[in-house]
Amino acid sequence: MPSNEVNVVFTVTDKHGKRITDLKQSDFRVVDDNKPPEEIRSFHAETNLPLQVGLLIDASNSVRDRFKFEQESAIEFLNQTVRRGYDLAFVVGFDVTPEVTQDFTDNTEALAHGVHELRPGGGTALYDALYYACRERLLKASKATPVRRAIILLSDGEDNQSHVTREEAIDMAQRAEAIVYTISTNVSGSKGPGDKVMERIADATGGRAFFPFQIRDVADAFSEIQDELRSQYAISYKPADLKKDGHYRTIEIVANDRKNFRVRSRRGWYSPTQ
Repeated sequence: MPSNEVNVVFTVTDKHGKRITDLKQSDFRVVDDNKPPEEIRSFHAETNLPLQVGLLIDASNSVRDRFKFEQESAIEFLNQTVRRGYDLAFVVGFDVTPEVTQDFTDNTEALAHGVHELRPGGGTALYDALYYACRERLLKASKATPVRRAIILLSDGEDNQSHVTREEAIDMAQRAEAIVYTISTNVSGSKGPGDKVMERIADATGGRAFFPFQIRDVADAFSEIQDELRSQYAISYKPADLKKDGHYRTIEIVANDRKNFRVRSRRGWYSPTQ
């Protein structure tokens, strides 16, 4: 894929949050670094691109109560989402350090085993885990053809151990072109500071933040994510005035009918350095 081409996967909803899947390229405009692109190279609706998905599960003490149910919901999600010979997924559990319990595979039994391997532990280094999954797994995965990259992050969003900051973790997710979906494990019944963190991460990467206060809502969150991964748009374009200086450039995809349609995509990318 040429280094001067930007690929963005995005989702469109109406004002009631219902996904809209039948729009055309002419229904959108792209703004990159406040300018229209030099050229739109491709546009696909209902994208069926191969998935590279990372499941990141907070195994710190804070989530012990409903850990088992979350594990089962995650396994069900992987069983229904990962298509053999086509998609790849990996599983990372984290407390103070991230641990890969199953590396990239299309084998859902191996992935289920990886989820069962997770054991609740000590403190929480959430940002480190997200940074690690994006840098050491997604960025190093081969990408000969366009893929959709997603991370599903289960945590209460409370970080007390990380070496990197929240914004550094978000930057790394954007570099990896990963959409992050967050599922809060906070059961207090009201949103805490950790939930704001989860919203910020999802928002910056074009994902969504879910707050399943009832345990049964966890499975619904996974099922919503699965549906969304199957009903996205993909656009690739050549930016105007591209300098190979490694700078952060903003991305905005706007529906022409702004009143009725809302677009969710990552907020930016980094230009190449060579």
